[in-house]
Amino acid sequence: MDLKDRYPEVFNWGRWCKGWCCLGLLGFPVATCCESYFSSFSDLQEVVFIIQSQKNSVHVERAQKRQAELLQQAQKIDQRLPSVLLLHSLSDNEGDWSILPLLPYLSATFGKNSSWILFLEEQTNVKLDRLLHILRKFDAEKEWFLGKPLHDDESTIIHHYAFADNPSVFKYPDFGASWALSLPLINRLAEKVKDEPLKSDFTIDLKHEIALYIWDNGNGPSLTAVPELCTYPEKDPRSQHCATTLDTYLPVCGMPVKNEDIFVAVKTCKKFHTERVPVVKRTWERQAALLEYYSDHADPSIPTIDLGVPNTERGHCGKTFAILKRFLSADVPRTNWLLIVDDDTLISLPRLRALLSCYRPDEPVTLGERYGYGLGQGGYSYITGGGGMLFSREAVSRLLASGCKCYSNDAPDDMVLGMCLNALGLPVTHSPLFHQARPEDYAKEYLAHQVPISFHKHWNIDPVAIFHKWLVDDAGDTNLDFSQEGIKEEL
Repeated sequence: MDLKDRYPEVFNWGRWCKGWCCLGLLGFPVATCCESYFSSFSDLQEVVFIIQSQKNSVHVERAQKRQAELLQQAQKIDQRLPSVLLLHSLSDNEGDWSILPLLPYLSATFGKNSSWILFLEEQTNVKLDRLLHILRKFDAEKEWFLGKPLHDDESTIIHHYAFADNPSVFKYPDFGASWALSLPLINRLAEKVKDEPLKSDFTIDLKHEIALYIWDNGNGPSLTAVPELCTYPEKDPRSQHCATTLDTYLPVCGMPVKNEDIFVAVKTCKKFHTERVPVVKRTWERQAALLEYYSDHADPSIPTIDLGVPNTERGHCGKTFAILKRFLSADVPRTNWLLIVDDDTLISLPRLRALLSCYRPDEPVTLGERYGYGLGQGGYSYITGGGGMLFSREAVSRLLASGCKCYSNDAPDDMVLGMCLNALGLPVTHSPLFHQARPEDYAKEYLAHQVPISFHKHWNIDPVAIFHKWLVDDAGDTNLDFSQEGIKEEL
């Protein structure tokens, strides 16, 4: 006789099963009973998948491929089709990518008929049968925050120096491995978002800020580590037990863009001509075919160009807009791409050229590390300047044609550009390969599955050594294989 027929009261009443299996009173394997108790949901239809997609056409296509793959996989394992949603398409609210403003919608839509919401990135691979087995180990009627934990080894500016006494004590999820929230937690957080306006003005490192909000100074759950949520490549032997894996290669969609098709603008000032500019010259300047230094002082030994904009201690909006205008003028060679960096930015132009093979210059592309301002109350997204701001020619043309301008020379250039792009309805596109801070400011396991493109700031580091460690491959500038056989097609 089947166990469910012999012990109907056990399999119908999970709470009885929990007590009995813990005491070992049933006479059959404990795991069978315990799994029955914790399986408060039965199939994938009770799991909502949200792909953290973006509005740029390249990312829409990637997300749609991931969506189709998940649905096909569900069909193959004879599961009823789950909801697989694309984050960028859920509403017109710019702040949706920061997740918290989206919680009331998720609660209202799925709060009564689902058990889990699982977030994943475009490049996250999921094995649905393994994932389902893992989720059944957790009582979905309780509050759960699941993921692969990251931690800081030292307090960092991008996390506002949180947990300065012991930064490693706080765990936050690696989005690349996917992360999950149970619906009871979603429902409670949704009420909190509705009752208490989101306090933080800036969204800088979303994965850390999400974990802080959920933890709520100990009033909410901490992240529960799930070893089967992984960031190993799919074919890595270490991934055999994993329910999720991550495509960790540098996205390449064809031959890299030509070196002569990227115009590089380096923002500097007189006081850094002898301190920072030499670092650029010793590291990545030689990778650029077209590069100009813009300063408040013309120095023919570098050389620098004085755009007639006074230097400011912060913001640099006037200088940046002068660069945008110069890019479209006849004073410089015509190119499809403009890269604006600080004089203390470290960057790999070969890797950038490879990445740009995935983007269309005839679209208004703005690419880099995305931050947000006031996303809980509308607000806007922007590309933070230190990691490098990449613009297609079409994006620059639309920005300047709109009449967008600085309200002062020392206004924050990246934020003003974000406001203008938002007003125009043009998306900013996030790449986690650009970094506003130093390698030391990011979790080691997070950087371990990246091929980084940039870092920023020279504070308390040897920038030349950092460049060669993180941004140069053993074979030289790059060992990327751009032969037809070596190209990993993204689209």
